[in-house]
Amino acid sequence: MRKSTANILHTAARHGRVSEVKYAKYGTASALTKDRYNVKRGKYATLTDKDVTFFERIVGKSRILTDAADVEPYNTDWLHSVKGHSQCVLKPKTTEEVSSILKYCNERLLAVCPQGGNTGLAGGSNPVFDEVVISTTLMNNILSFDSLSGVLSCQAGCILENLESYLSERGHLMPLDLGAKGSCHIGGNVSTNAGGLRLVRYGSLHGSVLGIEAALANGDIIDCMSKMKKDNTGYHLKHLFIGSEGTLGFVTKVAINCPVLPKSINVALLGLESYDKVLEMLKTSKRDLGEILSSCEMMDRESLQAVEDNLKLRVPIKDCPFYLLIETAGSNSSHDEEKLSQFLEHALEKNMILDGTQASEPSRIKQIFELRERIAEGLLGDGFFYTYDLSLGAKDFYSVVPILRDHLKHNPKVLRVTGFGHLGMNSSFVPEF
Repeated sequence: MRKSTANILHTAARHGRVSEVKYAKYGTASALTKDRYNVKRGKYATLTDKDVTFFERIVGKSRILTDAADVEPYNTDWLHSVKGHSQCVLKPKTTEEVSSILKYCNERLLAVCPQGGNTGLAGGSNPVFDEVVISTTLMNNILSFDSLSGVLSCQAGCILENLESYLSERGHLMPLDLGAKGSCHIGGNVSTNAGGLRLVRYGSLHGSVLGIEAALANGDIIDCMSKMKKDNTGYHLKHLFIGSEGTLGFVTKVAINCPVLPKSINVALLGLESYDKVLEMLKTSKRDLGEILSSCEMMDRESLQAVEDNLKLRVPIKDCPFYLLIETAGSNSSHDEEKLSQFLEHALEKNMILDGTQASEPSRIKQIFELRERIAEGLLGDGFFYTYDLSLGAKDFYSVVPILRDHLKHNPKVLRVTGFGHLGMNSSFVPEF
């Protein structure tokens, strides 16, 4: 049976032998992923000059990279933990160009690797072998925005922070917020079903994305760009592409429902003595804050210690074994502040928290959120690290961390094992080498 063109699955990086690989400062991988993990290449064709000439006819010489130095950033992930050896990067601007590229690669049996902002922490957007990288960097146009319905339509290469700024000027916001928002692409967010800091309020992208356009491996274009919240016509094929990571098709356009910008935002950073107290606070926050609760992030002391040590950021409360960052977003500042204050007073009376601070000024809110958003960067300051994004129930959210610490306690290469993430939704556990 003939294989269609789809990006090669990049799962080998999750099963590697760390002791066999040496890394330079900040985790620069010294070996190709295929060699480190003994991955077998599929029966795909090898890129030729004739292929490059054909691609030039589609995208032009200025939008194709073949020089090794120019291609290198696309071969390596943000953590420098995986490394492919692609020899060609294509930068299409339109869906039709993507379609033509995929159709040709499918007929030639050339493997491809879709890539957005390349900000992932699991190496999923990087080639393993010599796949042709198709970057969405230049597919960055905002197509339309309906202020009445709050629906934004854009190309897949739009940077999340740019979309956020565009919407903010129009009184709306993106239902997704990530630490990598300054460089990640909305197409990659959708293709990985990214959760983000606001997941507790707005849910996953399956609920926010109303429409998708995608190019299939054979070049066919699937147009599911509905802009209706309620659309019962036919099958909702868009849900197949959300989280498919490029294996079913190349997402080229997105229509997303964008909530109205809250008039009042408040945050609280709380220190707790145990994970049981964290769970107690989670339950209490859902009950007492209700509809204004927009974010609930958990961090252990080791996570924030890395941020303090390597990024020189200051945690504004005393050292505690666990921290909880809570954000509220509503339409009435006095009502929201009073509700949050009562919640914190209740927590103090019940001895649920050891220390805490509250903020409503944008500058202080930004400073507090930086502690959470820059944890990965802080950990990277020590050297190479592995990060696993695991979806677990709240009760089991942190259970793997002490197990890993015990398992790795005699390994001199392990500096710290930390746990942090969206409480009750998913968590990131980071044994760092």
